[in-house]
Amino acid sequence: MGLTKSFHFNEEQNQLAGYAKALAHPARIAILQQIIKNKTCIVGSLSEALPLSQSTISQHLKELKNSGIIKGEIEGPSICYCIDEENWNNVRKMLTQFFTQIDRNCC
Repeated sequence: MGLTKSFHFNEEQNQLAGYAKALAHPARIAILQQIIKNKTCIVGSLSEALPLSQSTISQHLKELKNSGIIKGEIEGPSICYCIDEENWNNVRKMLTQFFTQIDRNCC
């Protein structure tokens, strides 16, 4: 967020924007749905389940991991990803507070 002058915004605003950016692609939503469905995923199994190349999936996984929504562990030649439950609950809480705030202030 360097060019957007993110330093003008508080930590919570920047964090929520980062989560929203990570969730703002349909491929990432599909990847998260697969990880949730399978409880865990290895990149190869994602490329079998989704109409995306392994390299494309890896790029999306990188964005999800950088945001903290998922975490990964190396298992031999594979990387196994799962939802980072602490951050997932934080995303849920932040989005709920954000949307509830809008509901109360809407005309």
